[in-house]
Amino acid sequence: MSIHLHIDRLVLEGLPLSPTDGPLLQAALESELTRLMGDGLSPELAEGAAVPRLKAKGIEVAPSDGPEAIGRKIAGSVYGGLGDGRA
Repeated sequence: MSIHLHIDRLVLEGLPLSPTDGPLLQAALESELTRLMGDGLSPELAEGAAVPRLKAKGIEVAPSDGPEAIGRKIAGSVYGGLGDGRA
């Protein structure tokens, strides 16, 4: 199975991140999404359905959350928005 995911825009407002945190957040998001999708997809997506646009739910961020934790939370929100319902 091959999955193609393109995130055109990711809006991060009011988060405790510095400009240098971007690569760490991106790596954590990609890693967690890969892990979650490897665990399974909804039947529709597993059969090849496309999701042209996804609006993921917001996430709760603690003041102590670093870029890795925030990236994992974003991945969970995106995965949940794909219709699996486990995130």
